[in-house]
Amino acid sequence: MFFRNLTLFRFPETAVEALDDLETRLESQRLRACGPLELATRGFVSPFGRQSDALMHQIGAYTLLTIGGEDRLLPGSVVTEELANRISELAEKEGRRIGARERKRLKEQVVSELLPRAFIRPSRQSAYLDAKNGWLVVDTASRKVAEEAVSQVREAVGQFPATPMAPEESPRALMTDWLIHGKLPAGLALGDECELRDPVEAGAIVRCRRQELESDEVREHLKTGKQVYQLGLTFDERMSFVLGEDLTVRKLRFLDVVLDELGEESSESIQAEIDARFALLTLELARLFDKFGEWFGLPRPGDRD
Repeated sequence: MFFRNLTLFRFPETAVEALDDLETRLESQRLRACGPLELATRGFVSPFGRQSDALMHQIGAYTLLTIGGEDRLLPGSVVTEELANRISELAEKEGRRIGARERKRLKEQVVSELLPRAFIRPSRQSAYLDAKNGWLVVDTASRKVAEEAVSQVREAVGQFPATPMAPEESPRALMTDWLIHGKLPAGLALGDECELRDPVEAGAIVRCRRQELESDEVREHLKTGKQVYQLGLTFDERMSFVLGEDLTVRKLRFLDVVLDELGEESSESIQAEIDARFALLTLELARLFDKFGEWFGLPRPGDRD
């Protein structure tokens, strides 16, 4: 149940009150089946899977949520082909040109007839709330998907001012400096992956994987003015990840020293295993996010007030 990617949002301490009675609030937004004429539905499902009705899992200040979705798969090419056939048949039958308004009506008719027969694709998106430190963490590297998750939480709890991070220090400038001088903050080490870009519009892009980042080859790119947009890092020899210039975390992986703490014995149940993994996940990431705050300056909204 470990997250693989992290898109981070922050919310002020004043927003914590909105999380009171969260389980009841989530119930009103439980995922329902996609209707025959609906393209999609969104709602909350149990983090423990279909065998559980619980819509959240809480350990201290941390609350695990799962946003479910159902999308009807109706490719535009299918609609276009069927619409073209009907327009052709009608034009041939009545011997006239089909106007724009009638085309629109025919298209709506095609969609309404095909939708109930379309396959449904289910989806699941994990996220968690840290009420103590004001983090909303979504398991995705897609800003669009993350924003949809925030909207779903906001719809459940009412006003919930979770916003993207606003670092006081430029992550791009800092990571470029780290790579140029090889002087990283304590506990942080270079990985074997990076993305360098010329900051001018339509500038060159260099992606390195399984590459020694302190090599002359990488330094030559930096000398020409390229900057770091993504950088592979290892933190405290406990986790590795690729950090983006927007502070999105990709390819998060806990190293063996962390996984060993879960123990080798199999858990008695899915709930027990998720509980153990979620506790470990939030503990490790809390340490990382504290460091993010030190390195990049990430005050919790309201801290300056």
